[in-house]
Amino acid sequence: MSATNTFPSIKSIFNDFKEITKAGLAISVVFSSLAGYLLGIHQFNLSSVYVLIMLAIGGYCMVGASNAYNQIIEKDLDALMDRTKNRPIPAGRMSVNTAFIIATILTIIGLTILYLINPKTAMFGAISIFLYTCVYTPLKTVTSLSVFVGAFPGAIPFMLGWVAATNDFGIEAGTLFLIQFFWQFPHFWAIGWFLFEDYKKGGFYMLPTGKRDKGTAMQIILYTLWLTAASVLPSFGYTGRLYLTTVSAVIVGLLGLWMLFYAIKLYKNKTDKSAKTLMLVSVAYISLIQVVYISDKFLR
Repeated sequence: MSATNTFPSIKSIFNDFKEITKAGLAISVVFSSLAGYLLGIHQFNLSSVYVLIMLAIGGYCMVGASNAYNQIIEKDLDALMDRTKNRPIPAGRMSVNTAFIIATILTIIGLTILYLINPKTAMFGAISIFLYTCVYTPLKTVTSLSVFVGAFPGAIPFMLGWVAATNDFGIEAGTLFLIQFFWQFPHFWAIGWFLFEDYKKGGFYMLPTGKRDKGTAMQIILYTLWLTAASVLPSFGYTGRLYLTTVSAVIVGLLGLWMLFYAIKLYKNKTDKSAKTLMLVSVAYISLIQVVYISDKFLR
């Protein structure tokens, strides 16, 4: 038997690493952290570049570790669902021990790098891993309130960047946390809607009413409104150094109305297609407002 048949290729190992760490999700989370950092620094210089690199690597390690632990815990349930059955562990391409070693190494590297930035950043990173792995993941098969619990670690990255820049958790970091906290609900409920049948196979009930109904859609609308309100809050001058000019606040408000339009569309249509569109719009929304916030700071 040839070596290529005996051992997995470098490409397959790399692909499995990307899957076990959920590279796409991890990169989007890292982007939020970097955005928070850029908002927190007083001026951009060479040392800022070093910290940005450290935050990117440390942040990826922490998110990757959380996702790997999650897939270890849910390996049997992942095997039941179409969207997850080909993940490395349920597909048999990676053992639980290997995944655990990867997750542990990533945790150690991530925490060490974040600690070198400052201890508070490492602390919030550790809290994020703990909540995601030990609280959110087990609750997913127990109650739809798991989305509420999961919103806490999910909201940390944007705020984490500010803490990395300032070594302080104040009104500014709290506001960034609030924005990403409210964002979690319409985003994940939209996912829970169009993947409802697949989630049911694994015993996950992610929707607030447990059904794809107007009650769930109405809650999505309400949280979209809260998200929009939180996103324009810095324009009123009550959030310390985190400030948004009127022009940028209008842009952020229009982006909120854009997302609200699709939330209302889901309420009217109650279709998987509308839910998937809302999910994509929500991803665009959180990325665009972060770009607007950064542009506003450096262009004003």
